[in-house]
Amino acid sequence: MMFRRMVAPGIEIRQFEMRDVASIFAAVERNREYLRQWLPWVDHTRTTEDVRHFISRVQLQFEDNQGPQVGIWVDGEFSGSIGCHAIDWANRSSSIGYWIDRGRQGQGLITRCCTSLLDYLFNDVALHRVEIRCGTENRRSCAIPERLGFTREGVARQAEWVNDRWVDLVVWGLLEQDWRKRT
Repeated sequence: MMFRRMVAPGIEIRQFEMRDVASIFAAVERNREYLRQWLPWVDHTRTTEDVRHFISRVQLQFEDNQGPQVGIWVDGEFSGSIGCHAIDWANRSSSIGYWIDRGRQGQGLITRCCTSLLDYLFNDVALHRVEIRCGTENRRSCAIPERLGFTREGVARQAEWVNDRWVDLVVWGLLEQDWRKRT
């Protein structure tokens, strides 16, 4: 079974496959300086072999019913990623993360892809709660959960080690009943 959702005409989110390694690595390389400000995995993604390991890991995550980590494809071109961190089934909760190619920013792609993923998580998977955590200074990223109706619940101080510095993270939460009211 493979995860795939059409988000809008020409935009889909789908599970990573080994055939995607070169395009994913090229996007990381192209966006390395911009991404490494906020994402701790960027400095650990140095070769196509690192991408292969990532794809293997997220395929197993999905097969183990721990949620999808998928690519964002715009007109067939890899443009970013969105996905779940492992689902906490005891509490029916998860957190999601995302990134988009710098050249694709400002087009509403992440908002639309998050909407599709949240529909899946709340309606198909029956989660109760989803979080998004963003660097306090990452204004573009923080605008996404705000736009989608998440509640700003607080700041986790020095919560993530990114590029030789501690980053404070805004914690955004969304409950299933709030999502249902919205849709």
